[in-house]
Amino acid sequence: MDEHGRLSPAWIITIYGSAAVLSIAAAMQGFTNNDDLYLIAGLIAFVLTLTTLPICLANRAKQDPGETQTIELDRIRAQIRSLSDTMSTLNETIILSDDARRVLNRRKERDLLCKAIEEDIKEHDWDAAMVLVRELAERFGYRVEAEQFRTRIESARAQTHDRAVHEAIRGLDELIAAHKWEPALSEAARISRVFHDAPQVDGLRHRVISARDRHKQAIERRFLEAARNENIEDAMDLLHEMDHLLSEHEAEQFREVARGVIGKARENLGVEFKLAVQDKAWNQAASVGERIIKEFPNSRMANEVRSMIDQIRDRASTMRS
Repeated sequence: MDEHGRLSPAWIITIYGSAAVLSIAAAMQGFTNNDDLYLIAGLIAFVLTLTTLPICLANRAKQDPGETQTIELDRIRAQIRSLSDTMSTLNETIILSDDARRVLNRRKERDLLCKAIEEDIKEHDWDAAMVLVRELAERFGYRVEAEQFRTRIESARAQTHDRAVHEAIRGLDELIAAHKWEPALSEAARISRVFHDAPQVDGLRHRVISARDRHKQAIERRFLEAARNENIEDAMDLLHEMDHLLSEHEAEQFREVARGVIGKARENLGVEFKLAVQDKAWNQAASVGERIIKEFPNSRMANEVRSMIDQIRDRASTMRS
């Protein structure tokens, strides 16, 4: 301060200079972190500093006499020019284009982009990951890193696709093993539609039909062998299965053998029923009689059993009680 208790021009400029530096620092902080609040506040403070400094110095200079005033004004002009140069530098930095800002922040944006690509790979969102990879290569210029990501994505997508195809085919094989031919044919058609570009799905329908034909042939052979060996129970079970497998035309060649098996089965059940009645084995007689009615409902034997079955059931119930 001078002898009148006033701040000297040097002190005034120092204070205003410090304020300008702090304003610039705030603006740069906002620019670096993309924080508009810091940037605007710093710019406003800097503008206020520059506009009020000349006014303050002019008022101070009016109070100084003659030569001293002239010297002080020269010093003020020099320091104002220095501040003006600083302001110009800041202005050049602030008015950088968006592309220039992107260059300054490219490492941060690159890290965020790579993280987003990793998340898309983890979620198996291949198309979204490829879009970001193109962004990484074309917009930011990281072509080597983008190519590495592209290789990873294509490999992971191929592995995931292959696993899905193998899982679908395994499910189809389970249907074939369970002899569920209609569901197997539907599943083969679905797999061929969904994975139409996979070579593994070629011929799936033929695969099901071939397995069904082999199963038919095995059933037919077992039926003929059971009939030849007079293994009537097995022959009847196989005949029921053939009824669901064979078309009317396919079944025609087995019709005579089937009649013989059915006749023999009916005859055997009739004998078993009569023996059970004679032995007064009412539970067995009721069970065999119900089989005759169920399996041969239109036969004369079934009519005979119907006339007796209620009485047999009553006697079987009495025996159990």
